[in-house]
Amino acid sequence: MASMSGMLAYGSGFVTLALVSGIACLGLNLQWGQTGLFNVGVAGFVALGAYTSALLTTAPVAGRLGGYGLPIVVGWTAAMLTAAAASACVGAATLRLKSDYLAITSFGVAVAVELVLRNAESLTGGNFGIGSIPRPFERLSPEPVAFGLANLLLACLVVAGAVLVLERLLRSPWGRVLRAVREDERAASALGKHVARYRLEAFAIGGALMGLAGAMQAHWVGFISPDNYEAALTFQIWTMLIVGGSGNNWGALLGAGLVSMLWSASGLATGLLFPPEDQARAAALRIVAIGVLLAVMIVLRPRGLIGERLGVSRHLPGVR
Repeated sequence: MASMSGMLAYGSGFVTLALVSGIACLGLNLQWGQTGLFNVGVAGFVALGAYTSALLTTAPVAGRLGGYGLPIVVGWTAAMLTAAAASACVGAATLRLKSDYLAITSFGVAVAVELVLRNAESLTGGNFGIGSIPRPFERLSPEPVAFGLANLLLACLVVAGAVLVLERLLRSPWGRVLRAVREDERAASALGKHVARYRLEAFAIGGALMGLAGAMQAHWVGFISPDNYEAALTFQIWTMLIVGGSGNNWGALLGAGLVSMLWSASGLATGLLFPPEDQARAAALRIVAIGVLLAVMIVLRPRGLIGERLGVSRHLPGVR
């Protein structure tokens, strides 16, 4: 009975964090899958959301700014707004760049964010990070199963709301313009569409979702540090989208679940197969496992498991 309860608590926690990753993947799908914006700075926007919410909701700490003890919902809202504003600022300066140039610029932004997190100790706690972040349903924490299921239900509601809003947006004229911009930017501009504005809006909304994912992850784990937001996180989110299927919201969620399972399973295998003194170095095999999965998917199913149907919005006359 105790083992069953433990498995249920672990499973609910695992699915919750997979859903949180799925939210970030939905943001990337809007940017890349729907609009063709090559954002390689995902980790930076996730970090902005996490730290914004943590600073607003934690208790005051001597020697560190922030610590206002605000409600979690305020922290999550602020995280979305901060990440959206940062995305808009970055987008306004870089969205005229294309493909490789936009990728290099967005990666540079993520590196800059990580450096600030590590060095602005009076604000972010530096390499020590921020702890004691309040968690939803904290009063249920003595009951791990109830606590895990309550958080899982909340995550499901947030993901369902995000998918519902995105699906309505992407089926609207606004969404059709995004896909037109992705397929042929010059043709969309010739039809009178303000291409730069649409690209900027998609980049900002996608960034807001990444910020929300960062805030949710911070509050469910209860601790954040710059190590959580290195380039490997961007690699994971991109792998999730490619595996599940770029251009499809359900594919993004499926990819998030599968890659999260592989990441967890590879960590378990590393612990079982290697002695404790070698596990730190062997942890790199987890990245190798994801890289192998990515390579296999690109070869066997380049459109992902449930990618966007061919022919969708490839005819510009449908844009109105």
